Amino acid sequence: MGRRSRKRAANPIAPPVPRDESRTSAPVAAPPRPAPRTATYKSRREDAPQPAWAPFPLTELAILLSIVLLGVGFFTHDATRGVLLGGGFVLVTLSAGELALREHFSGYRSHSSLLAGICAVLAAVPVWLLPVPQELVLVVGAVAFFGGLALFRRAFMRRSGGVGFRA
Repeated sequence: MGRRSRKRAANPIAPPVPRDESRTSAPVAAPPRPAPRTATYKSRREDAPQPAWAPFPLTELAILLSIVLLGVGFFTHDATRGVLLGGGFVLVTLSAGELALREHFSGYRSHSSLLAGICAVLAAVPVWLLPVPQELVLVVGAVAFFGGLALFRRAFMRRSGGVGFRA
């Protein structure tokens, strides 16, 4: 079978006739302005916020030290085990929390859930130490988490130009 051909029109449409610009009194439209740069969902490495101690990798060294403390504490079975594990957990929480705060409030990446989780733990631990029912500890932690999540998300959207999250 051969290809079917379309029926062609008898009178093809003539190309448009160029207009004489000197006879028209309409103003010439200005070229369109480029659109303003909108916020993107992808963060770039060069936009990462620098800490005050920028050339010195203090945050990275603190995370490395906390990994070493956690590793040594995990494999140690004497009286210093609790101190090593506790120090490792506190140090990694502080250093990762500092990095998350810096990136979140500069609009680089959203860490709303992590920061809200830290707020929930900070709010629930003092209540846990009191002689109150454990359900109250859960309620205090949940209220702190969801309240912090809403506030941190709104703060990130303000800083990032309306983007709710960035990867």
